[in-house]
Formats: sequence, structure tokens, C-alpha cells
Amino acid sequence: MKLAISQPFNLAESLESGQAHRWRKLDDGLYSGVLGSHLIHLRQDGAAVEYQAVSTTGLPSDDAIDRLLHSYFRLDDDIAAIYNDICRDRRVADMVARYPGLRILRQEPWECTVAFICSATSNIPRIHQNMEAMAQSLGHPLQLAGETRHTFPTPEQLAAAGAGFLRELGLGFRAPYVAGVAQQVTDGQLNLDELIRQPYPDAKSRLMECRGIGAKIADCIAVFALEKLDAFPVDVWVRRALAEWYFPMQKKPPDKAMVQWAQAHFGPYAGYSQQYLFHGRRREGR
Repeated sequence: MKLAISQPFNLAESLESGQAHRWRKLDDGLYSGVLGSHLIHLRQDGAAVEYQAVSTTGLPSDDAIDRLLHSYFRLDDDIAAIYNDICRDRRVADMVARYPGLRILRQEPWECTVAFICSATSNIPRIHQNMEAMAQSLGHPLQLAGETRHTFPTPEQLAAAGAGFLRELGLGFRAPYVAGVAQQVTDGQLNLDELIRQPYPDAKSRLMECRGIGAKIADCIAVFALEKLDAFPVDVWVRRALAEWYFPMQKKPPDKAMVQWAQAHFGPYAGYSQQYLFHGRRREGR
């Protein structure tokens, strides 16, 4: 099946830009990923995305997968207006020109929260490994074109598994943080869907009440899963980008000051600007 896309879109840059952690690159430009209860194989074909999919209940309808991908790749965003806004900044405009069609992904809040807790003092390959280990151990199997993947565990499953089990899977010091957040969601103390409806500062503050979620991780969850496009995560690559490109020959500001400056400078789509700066600086740093 095919999903036609009538706006700038680059599948490879979007899936390989460090936002989501359960995509695998297969042969011939094909990507394999699990979105909720669906195992999907994707390939870009010009202005369309070809796909195959299977779900835990069998073969999903084409309309269901079209809607899922339309939401996941944020094809409902007014990308022309966003580009017009963020390209007021010369450096961001340069990155948009280099990586046209790089999209922010709209991720499921629970899985996104766990992924970024696992990102603490880690790297992208290890985050991938942690997420796959949890899925393979506790998730529901899905098979498509000879490949087997697993759905991501529910909060209840991870809470029941406990920190010791998660540590054995390789999560290390992050294990009790994941187990703790899972227990909060299971007990109803933390409602991630409700945070989507809250203002950005309130949502960020609530996330940071959880052990293992600091300002950077909270901002990642906010922009990639909670519809807070003004959130501006500062990690090592963004810190380097801001220091080198915006504050040369100056003492590097603390992260909190960088976030405040960036949100004032880049405006309501600071999250989009951040993703382009992150991706560009990371590409240059390889």
C-alpha cells in the first residue's frame, strides 16, 4: 500500500535523527518498526511511502495505517508555516536546506517516556538495545515478511517485572527509574495523556517530579510525545551547537539559560529548530 505525501518529507532523515528508538533499517531502503500494536515495514518512493503492516489482531485496514502514519509523521502540521518561522534563523535555515523533510515524530507517550529515561548517560545504539530487550522479554510477538518483532510492554507489565528484572536486561542504574514511573502510571498517579492537555511548564514540572527525569529528558518527552513544540531539549550535541554557533568566544551558559534563550530566540516552534540543530551538529560530529 502507499500513503501519498504532498509536503516536504524525508523518511530516512526522520527515522534516523535520534527521536525514536525502535526502527531498524533493512535492505533496499526498507525500515521496520513497531507502532503500538502494529509491525510496519516502510519505504519512501518519491512523494509517497510504501508500507506493509500487521497488528496483534491480524491485518489492519489501509485506512487505519494511513491515519497512524499521518499522525506519527505529523503530516497535519503546517510545515510551510513552520519552515517560514524557524528559517528566520540563518543557521536553522541552513539545516533545513541540508535536510529538507526531516520531521518531528509524534510518539506514543508511554514508550517515549521510557526511551528517554533510558537515554540518560547513554547513546543511541544502547537505547535501541534497551528498548528491544524490554519488548522481546515482555511484549506480544508480531511477524511480517519473515521478521519477528514485539510490541512494547505496558506500564503494568514493566511495573510487575520490577527493577531487578530490568537491570538484568541491561538498563543498569536506569532500571529503578523505569520501574518507578511504570508503577506511577499503573497506580494512576501519573497520567501522560493528561499532560498533553496541560501547559508546557506544568507538564514539564510534573515529569521532573519522577526519579530519573531531569530537565533534558522532560523536554524530550514534551516535544516528541506531548505536543509541546516550544520545548527545547539540550543534550550534548545541542549544547555544542549553541556554544559554537551562537555563543562563540563566550563562556558557555548553563543549560537552563540556554533553554530560556532558545525559546525566546526560536519562538513557538523551538522544538523543530532544536531537532534540525541536533541532527546537523550530530551529522557534522561523526
